[in-house]
Amino acid sequence: MAMDPMEIRSVLPWIIFLLFLVVAVAPARGSADEEPEECATPVSIEAACRGASETYHAVAYDHCVASLASDPRSKEAGSSSLHGLAKLATRMAIDHAASTESKIDDLAELEPEDSPPQARARFNHCLEQYGGAADLLRDALDNLKAHIYGTAMEQLSAALGASESCEDAWKGEHSQSVPVAGHDREYGRMAHIALGFTHAHAHAHAHAHAAA
Repeated sequence: MAMDPMEIRSVLPWIIFLLFLVVAVAPARGSADEEPEECATPVSIEAACRGASETYHAVAYDHCVASLASDPRSKEAGSSSLHGLAKLATRMAIDHAASTESKIDDLAELEPEDSPPQARARFNHCLEQYGGAADLLRDALDNLKAHIYGTAMEQLSAALGASESCEDAWKGEHSQSVPVAGHDREYGRMAHIALGFTHAHAHAHAHAHAAA
C-alpha cells in the first residue's frame, strides 16, 4: 500500500537520523578492536631502560637512556609506551645495521688490490652478516607493529649475531684490529635494547590479556 506524502515527510527525518547514527558509530566500533597505541600504558625511557638492563646484562642503563633520549623520534606520539619504545629501538638498530654495512663497504673499497684474498673475504663476510641482520630487523619491526611478539623476538635474537660474527672474521689477526669494532659494538647494544623492550612488552601484554 502506497504511503501518503504527508506520512513520508513525517518519517523522513527519522530515517536520516538513523542513517547518521550508523555512519557515526561504525568506525568507532571497528577501532575499538585495534588496541590503539595512545591507550597503551605510558612508560618513561628511564623505566624501560632500567627493566631491560635488569633482564639483559648486555643492556647498559646509561647508554640505553642516552641513546633513546637523543633520538628525535622518542618525542613522537606513540613512543611513550613499551610497545612504542620497542619499535623505536628496532628502528634505531636498523639504522645502525645500515650505517655499519655502508662503512664496511667503504673500507672494502679502500682495500689495496694486492691484498691477500682473505682480507677482502672478511669484509664480504661482514657485509653479508649486516645485510641479513637489517632484513631480519625490518621483519621484526613489521611483526612488532602486528603484535606478533614471539616471531619478532626470534628475529631480533637472530639479528644479534651479526656483530659477533663480523668480529670473528678478524680473530687470529694479532697485528690488525677490527676496523669496524666501534660500529659492531654500537649495533649490538641497540639490538639488545630492542630485544629487551620487546620481551618486556610481550610479557606485560600476555599478563594483561590473562587478567582480562
